[in-house]
Amino acid sequence: MWTYVNPVGIEFGIDSFARLPFLIRKRRYALVSYDEPFFHDLADRLAAEAGQPLLTIMDVVPNPDYRILEAQTKRFADLDTPPELIVAIGGGSVIDSAKVFAAAHGNFGAIKTFLETKRNDNSTLSTPIIAVPTTAGTGSEVTCWGTVWDEATSNKYSLARPDLYPVVALVDPRLMLGKPRQLTISTGLDALSHALESIWNLNGNPVSANHAVVAARLAMATLPKLASDLSNIELRTEMAKAALFAGLAFSNTKTAIAHSVSYPITLRHGVQHGIACSFSLPMILRSMQGVGGLCGQSLTQIFGSDFHAGADRLEETLASLGVSANPLDYKIGKDEWIELISDALEGERGKNFLGSKQALLGAAGHLRSATNEKKGVGVGQAFLAAQRVSGSKESV
Repeated sequence: MWTYVNPVGIEFGIDSFARLPFLIRKRRYALVSYDEPFFHDLADRLAAEAGQPLLTIMDVVPNPDYRILEAQTKRFADLDTPPELIVAIGGGSVIDSAKVFAAAHGNFGAIKTFLETKRNDNSTLSTPIIAVPTTAGTGSEVTCWGTVWDEATSNKYSLARPDLYPVVALVDPRLMLGKPRQLTISTGLDALSHALESIWNLNGNPVSANHAVVAARLAMATLPKLASDLSNIELRTEMAKAALFAGLAFSNTKTAIAHSVSYPITLRHGVQHGIACSFSLPMILRSMQGVGGLCGQSLTQIFGSDFHAGADRLEETLASLGVSANPLDYKIGKDEWIELISDALEGERGKNFLGSKQALLGAAGHLRSATNEKKGVGVGQAFLAAQRVSGSKESV
């Protein structure tokens, strides 16, 4: 027996942003976005047709942390009248922040308690959300959870409630034009990771697998082309589809081992989420050789029956995007790497992994020399350096 549920209404299409005032329907709304000129222009367009928002939160940061979320949530508490709707325009950090605000109703303390104890969450129904993603990656517009970070204690939490599915996901590929190459790659690889993670997952089902196969094949076919042609609206549209289908897949399965191991890598080594959760994918795929059932069938549709050869091709795709599949290139030594994977398998997301622990650790143990020992600088480190130079605040 299996089930699949996703209640989000999806509106997809170039220039569909024009539909947003109609979807708001003159309700009192709060706007959550980024403090950048592009997003200020979108906010002005929206206000001209839908009216001024009751509250505007535009100081969202990558990997939303307790401290800033608490201060932002207080602004909702200071309102005389609460919003009837929250409109989130931006990447995953914006949509995840909006989910915190929607559940908190101005009381971040209740959310903090729930995240840490899974008890005493605010029982009031969450404020409805319209999610307008401006990157193709996180799939947060069609999931009911958001990622919250506590950097002071090096912890990452997932806020998960069934009423946090957005009521509408408005996906306009035109809003994704102009995003820098590094951001496009990292968010695109996040989407690929979501697709594959939903396949080697104990919670997988025929519907999620179907979405995942479409998403993974589309992402791998599209992302290398898009990375070399960032202004191509057709490629942006295809990548937006891939991210959406990946979101629909893992909205019912959650993620697995690649994400579980990525969180400490982001916290300890500063590796951006989309890279941290994707550079291990070839290694994991190699460990899946011989797996049967729906997982094996789905991976075969994507990579063919030889997963080792498929992993080689996936590694080549990552390298063409400037991303190393070698943990040594991210300053992660072999002993730390094995320890990270062992710990990740015991984590909440790691326990979703349906592969063999022995096979995974075996694949993890075969590390080559770091790329930077051969070529002067590792492609992983080069990517991270380029990402820092790009300075974009729009986060996955």
